[in-house]
Amino acid sequence: MKKFNHQIGVGGLVLSDYEKQLANEVLDSNHLTYGPMTKRFEQEFAKSHKVKHALFMNSGTSALHVALAALKDRHGWSDGDEIIVPAVTFVATANIVLHNNMTPVFVDVEPDTFNIDPQKIEEKITGRTRAIIPVHLLGLPATMQPVLEMAEKYRLEVIEDSAECMFAKYKGGSVGSMGVIGCFSTYLAHFIVTGVGGLATTNNSELAVDMRSLMNHGRDGIYLSATDDKGLNGQTLEEVVARRFSFIHVGHSMRCTELEAAIGVGQLAKSKKIIKRRQEIAATFTQGLEEFENRIQLPTCPPDRTHSFMLYGIVLKKESKRKLVNHLEHLNVETRDLLPLINQPIYKRLYGNLEDKYPVAKHINESGFYIGCHPYMNDEEVGFVIEAFKNFFQNN
Repeated sequence: MKKFNHQIGVGGLVLSDYEKQLANEVLDSNHLTYGPMTKRFEQEFAKSHKVKHALFMNSGTSALHVALAALKDRHGWSDGDEIIVPAVTFVATANIVLHNNMTPVFVDVEPDTFNIDPQKIEEKITGRTRAIIPVHLLGLPATMQPVLEMAEKYRLEVIEDSAECMFAKYKGGSVGSMGVIGCFSTYLAHFIVTGVGGLATTNNSELAVDMRSLMNHGRDGIYLSATDDKGLNGQTLEEVVARRFSFIHVGHSMRCTELEAAIGVGQLAKSKKIIKRRQEIAATFTQGLEEFENRIQLPTCPPDRTHSFMLYGIVLKKESKRKLVNHLEHLNVETRDLLPLINQPIYKRLYGNLEDKYPVAKHINESGFYIGCHPYMNDEEVGFVIEAFKNFFQNN
């Protein structure tokens, strides 16, 4: 089988005329820092996920970081306190716990959804546990009801890592609206693509103020935009002048620009088309590959939720993925390992060999990977991917 004439990637982007028009509006305004386009993007994103507040910043990782930092500060948590995270996720989920001087505690995942296994959470809860970070992996919401019940029972906070999942529902609730804070990414392979970027969502107005400060160097909330002092008069102006160089947290510089927000607004306008095309491609993959279900585990979606298919995950049932992955790569079909964490060199250095304690994660690490199902793939590319799989299984 001959390789495809270009790489069929796990992500992609083709900007529409509308997105370019919005970006040009920003350029014509000569206003690149936090301003009307970012506020519009935040408001529209919050509305689309049924929450009061959305804060746009420079990455989903930053969103997770300030979410945990805000909760740690508001609740007076101590360094070393514990945060529960799944044993299968992108490394950032656990990294932000370490960056906040706290301790990640790993929980194995469900073998069918690859998301955190709620039945295995309680045994990991101690007197120092402070929060759970369930991850909605590959576009599929985690099994949230028992997670939320466990959090209520032990008075824990829930941060939803929704970097890989937008517009999906669990029991009618939107991802990013069920925990105290939700965190999203707008990086290249994701649903709403802004180049770089991420959002934190919440219904808690006090936390929104805290996070807005933390992403802006810890600045006093009275002055977060370069235009917050324009047009003011009298006592109001004097109060802003007195406080605009006041810093109340040890914060970070995690802001994005109006240009990224403009692309985000344009992407939101076509979000229904984006999700529909992703689901169509995923359904085509499943139909084309189901004859090999004796050898591969295909994606599933429990009836109480929807799947928005950021990526198409596959796990070989009884063999290593390496031979199949290499076959696909040589044919120009890009793959990625299915979010290994506990076997990564840095985590092995920090915590030793953990995999035997997490058998489902270990199996996924050895045999799981994903391919793209983004809306910029055409039918020829989708068909080629299926034929590449068939070619492998017919000859191996």
